[in-house]
Amino acid sequence: MSNKITSITRRNIWDGILITGIDPFGRLEEPDFLGRIWDLSGLPSTDNRFRDAYRDIWQHRINNYDWDESWLLSDSRINLLNCDDSIFLQFLCETIHPVIRNDSTEISKLIQHYNDNLFPDGYKIIEKARISDKPIFAGVKREFTEEHLIKKNQEIKKRLSADYVMQQITLMESSIETSPHISIGISKELIETCCKTIFEERKKEYDKNWDLPRLMKETTKLLKLTPNDIPNEVKAASSIRQILGSLSSVVQGIGEIRNEYGSGHGKDGKFVGLQPRHAKLAVGAASTLAIYLLETHEIKD
Repeated sequence: MSNKITSITRRNIWDGILITGIDPFGRLEEPDFLGRIWDLSGLPSTDNRFRDAYRDIWQHRINNYDWDESWLLSDSRINLLNCDDSIFLQFLCETIHPVIRNDSTEISKLIQHYNDNLFPDGYKIIEKARISDKPIFAGVKREFTEEHLIKKNQEIKKRLSADYVMQQITLMESSIETSPHISIGISKELIETCCKTIFEERKKEYDKNWDLPRLMKETTKLLKLTPNDIPNEVKAASSIRQILGSLSSVVQGIGEIRNEYGSGHGKDGKFVGLQPRHAKLAVGAASTLAIYLLETHEIKD
């Protein structure tokens, strides 16, 4: 089967890693990292002084450091540009494995970078399990129905450029399939962040004790989005009022789902969580609402 992840995508991912300054091999030396994926002791050496690839790589990347950083893209033994998609995805997931790296900021940046580049080729990196409460990631095919969610969240990232928000959106996307409760919890936090950002950018005060429905209500007032703000002469005024009046119901629903099933509260041993489709509903609703609020804020600013 031919690869879906193109050499262009692979090179862009590798170049992006180098640009960030994040060491892809983390805690390990390069040959030890690569040995988690390839059997280096069974691969030949290109240097006749050494009997296998492990010693060869160690000599030229650790001891002498006379190979450039991109040697593994075209080396016939590793061939990161053309190896099977599954191997390439495994390589990416190893760079964010807890054995390799424990810096959550670096992990979030790498996941975001990987998924932004893998998106056109139909793949994504998601959390599949946890070990010692640390996430283990896997590369999977992206569902067609997820495309609109990702595009929405990319729009939000453009408008809310804070590193924290971008990390949260990345986590929200990557947790839908394996940890729906996390995505649900973050979807509520996303709306809260958008509302508070609007208040702050308009230099207006808000009460930190407001719950989500109250915060949303005050935000719509600030943006003049309440049903009473729609004049009668506007076409379809009644329909617009009905939609605007439903915003509070959407927010309240997301808040209640989060309280019952999200990541914000402890659960007993008999707790049964929601399915990924429910997380997609919450994330989709939160993303749509966030974009609407931010676009209105920009237009009326």
